[in-house]
Order: sequence, then C-alpha cells, then structure tokens
Amino acid sequence: MLSYTAKRLAQTIFVLIGISLITFILLQIVPGDPVALMLEKRADPETIAKVRHELGLDLPYYVQYLNFLKGAVHLDFGTSYFTKEIVSDALFRCFKVTLKLACMSFVFAAIIGIPSGIFSAVKRGKGIDTFVMILAIIGVSAPAFWVAIILQIVFGLKLAVLPISGFDSVASYVLPSIALGARYAGSMARITRTSMLEVMGQDYIRTARAKGVRRWVVVLKHALKNAMIPIVTLVGTDFGYMLTGSMLIEKVFSIPGIGKLAVDAMSNRDLPLLEGTVMYIAFVFVIVNLIVDLSYAFLDPRIRYGKGAS
Repeated sequence: MLSYTAKRLAQTIFVLIGISLITFILLQIVPGDPVALMLEKRADPETIAKVRHELGLDLPYYVQYLNFLKGAVHLDFGTSYFTKEIVSDALFRCFKVTLKLACMSFVFAAIIGIPSGIFSAVKRGKGIDTFVMILAIIGVSAPAFWVAIILQIVFGLKLAVLPISGFDSVASYVLPSIALGARYAGSMARITRTSMLEVMGQDYIRTARAKGVRRWVVVLKHALKNAMIPIVTLVGTDFGYMLTGSMLIEKVFSIPGIGKLAVDAMSNRDLPLLEGTVMYIAFVFVIVNLIVDLSYAFLDPRIRYGKGAS
C-alpha cells in the first residue's frame, strides 16, 4: 500500500509538470498581448516594451517557464497583471468561497442521488423506478445555467424566500447549491441504480434472502457495500468538478469563486492568474483521483496494492 501510494505521488508530480508545460505553451501561442490589454492599447511602443521587460515577458520562453516552475514549487505564481493581487492570495480567497459551494452542492447531490438510486434499484421495473430515472435524466440533461435562472425566478423573484445573488449568508448558497448539484444528483442516481442491480443479481444476495435476512438489511449491508466502488469513483470525480468551480453558476449568482476567477483571467489574458488557476484545477483533480484509488482497498478487501498484488 505504501509503495503504491509513493508511486502514485511520483506520478502526480510528473502529471502536474506536464500540465504546467502544456498550459505555458498554449498561453504563448494564443493571440493577444497581455501588456497591451493591461495598458488598454493606449500606450506607446516604448512603454509597452518597458512593461514587458519589468514583467519578464521579454525573456526566452524556456527561462520564463523555468521561473514559473520555480515559483509554483513554492506556491508563488506571481502577481495579477490587472488587479495587482498576489495570485496565491486570490486563489485562496476564491477557494474558500468555492469550497463552501462545493460542499453544499455535494451534500445535496449525495442525499438526493444515492438514496434515489438505491430505491430505484429495489423497485426495478415499477412505476416509481421509471419516475426516478426520468427525473435523473432531466437532472443530467438540463443546462445548469437554465436551472439556476428558473430557481432565481421562482424562489427569488416570485416567492422572495431566498437571495438570488451574493454569498453573504448560508441562505445565499441554497439556490446555487441546488442548481450545481442537480446534474450530479442525477448522475449519482443512475450509477447507483446500475451498480446495485449488478450486485443484487449475485448468488450471495439470493442466499442471504433465502436465509430470511430482512430485505433492507440485504440491500444496505450486503448489496450497497459491494456496489460502492463505481459509486465512489463517480462521487469523487463529481466532487473534484465542484471544487474547481462552476463558471456558469458562479456567474449567474455573482459568486466570486474559482470559476469566476478563471473566466476573468481568460478574458483579460492575465497570464499569472490563469496559470495559477489551471495548476489549482489540475492539483485538485489528481489529488481527488489519488484518494479515490486508495479508497478502493478499504471498500473491497480483495483489492490490494503493492508487490505481487493483482
């Protein structure tokens, strides 16, 4: 287990380096001069050249990349060209907002999606199964920004019971959490149902039922435990997406999270802020995937990592 964890951590480092290199190359070939945008295209060529020198943009590309990599190791991504805020401070500030939204959305999605999938699997072929799966498909298919706008109109404008923007209170996170979590609740319900149906067809489940074990004990204690690997895989990936911020949701509800920060960085071609945001997103995904992989051994004792393991 320890050797596998160390191997995956080493792979994580190489993945992050690869992502940083690809990101740096793509930002260099994208048209547009960040200095000209920063100076609003009103400065003369001498001023632009001076600013480029101060920012180190006139250095060879490989030197710029090595400087970026050196700073990234110390979580120093430089200073935003436009806001003059330290990038790491901006990421931390927005991360706290996105973390609250992600946790509330995740709780909503898990509470709705997983029990719905279990119930649908138990009632397979019945009307309630069809109804739950229709709702799941609607949840997965409905655009997040459309759901957000409908929620704003109904609960914010018509009923006036919840705020439609900002992040000043817990209530202000309710509508964004539902809008963001709806599609993930649908996907969790579908994968839970599929995984449960596969497990409930196994011989040991039929044996437990034949011995007179109560139905819901069989479902929750035996079937659900052995159906958890696909569910955990999806749940972990979904939480990773939530932690990287939802650009549309944060834009609609005026929430200053990671998603909005990334949009602003792309619009302004703010290279330090954009590079820092991309590295944050990459880090979140590789760590979430690592945690999900390691959790398999705890969920299924048959899975072992290390030398000689299969």
